[in-house]
Amino acid sequence: MSETRAWQVVLERIESDLLEGSLRPGDRLPPERELASTLGVGRSSVREALRVLEVMGLIRTGTGSGPSSGAIIIATPQGGMSALLRLQVAAQGFPLDDVVRTRLVLESAVVDALAADPARDTGDARAIVDAMDAADLTPAEFLALDARLHLALAEASGNLVIAAMMAGLRTAIESYVQAGAEGIADWDAAASRLRAEHRTILDAVDAGDAGRARTLIHDHITGYYAEAGLARAND
Repeated sequence: MSETRAWQVVLERIESDLLEGSLRPGDRLPPERELASTLGVGRSSVREALRVLEVMGLIRTGTGSGPSSGAIIIATPQGGMSALLRLQVAAQGFPLDDVVRTRLVLESAVVDALAADPARDTGDARAIVDAMDAADLTPAEFLALDARLHLALAEASGNLVIAAMMAGLRTAIESYVQAGAEGIADWDAAASRLRAEHRTILDAVDAGDAGRARTLIHDHITGYYAEAGLARAND
């Protein structure tokens, strides 16, 4: 099992427990050593997954010993429950180009709806974009936040079906995007470009410019896949 895949196992297990309700805000996660043993991964993989969860705002970690040490749940993922999880599992077998084309349809509808809504609230999305400016983010952490950003936009659109579909596809999207990062020669330059594109998309949405927002989100999605050499989708 690769290091990237190992930390994803930890991430998916904790997220599943959150969605199923076996973990709730206020609960503490088992110690790193116990999680590593239970899931059959290294402690470094556990630490990587916990750091991503913390960046995503789902847990808070403490240091030292005693009741305040370890990781405590502070939020639960948004979205449906069993149906969402089933879609996440099924999505792992979807062809890459199909996922890309579906993202283009869904996310174009998302930015179109947001741009047309004078009561739109892109605050959560902008907070995630700000978090992506942190200089010490690993590519995995950056891309986990990237996936969360696109989901936050879908949630902000107010269309519950689109938001649920985006949430269900998130794991598949993250898998392809993570794989694509390995094919990008200059990750720092790519991350800088992605940050700029995110802000430009949000600016177009907040300006109510639906046409520009649709063009930008289309170019943003297809541009990454083209740069990573992953997809042929261009429609």
